[in-house]
Amino acid sequence: MTRLPGRVLRGEHITDEQVGAMAAALNRLHQQIPARVIEEVEPAAWHPAAAVNKVRAWADKQPDLGDDPVVRQAFQAGAAWLASSVPDELTVNPLPPILGLADGNHANYLWDERERQVRLIDWEDSGRSDRAFELGEVAEHISRVDGVLDVERLLAYIDLTQQEAERVREFRRLFALGWFLMLGPDGPATPHNPVGTLERQAERVLHLFS
Repeated sequence: MTRLPGRVLRGEHITDEQVGAMAAALNRLHQQIPARVIEEVEPAAWHPAAAVNKVRAWADKQPDLGDDPVVRQAFQAGAAWLASSVPDELTVNPLPPILGLADGNHANYLWDERERQVRLIDWEDSGRSDRAFELGEVAEHISRVDGVLDVERLLAYIDLTQQEAERVREFRRLFALGWFLMLGPDGPATPHNPVGTLERQAERVLHLFS
């Protein structure tokens, strides 16, 4: 990171130009590497089946989420979705694989002011991946609360088929729900929570499931 010019976008109010540059970087990564090269790349360790299994495991523990009615409603909506066939359908990728970072943290997007472009950094977990999975994680990674990213505009810059767009929507639900469960009173991210984090994430979950 320190060897490349620019600054990370996590914590920033990401401008429309920067959103377009993020989309351009993702399109290059996902579309310009030959399929024969992708097929030789090891699968990323973080993948749809792993994410589905992890979120279901957290939900099955019936975590203590407190007494807030919005929080409880979000859990009920998420639990019903996890019990459906949709998460299992997400684990099978019907579309060509791509090379992915396997990490949606917005700190992995470096804005180069001089070149007016975004570079992707932190490749330690990268591998062969599912495009909709990658985009869903970028859209819903908890780093979004540190700044402002217009996710709908980002996705509008990316040329998605209807099938891809539907899968991105379901992966967004999965990731938002996963962060919601991690941010609860018993969750692993609890010590880092600013006041009101769980309630805001509950509202996010309900918005995505509406």
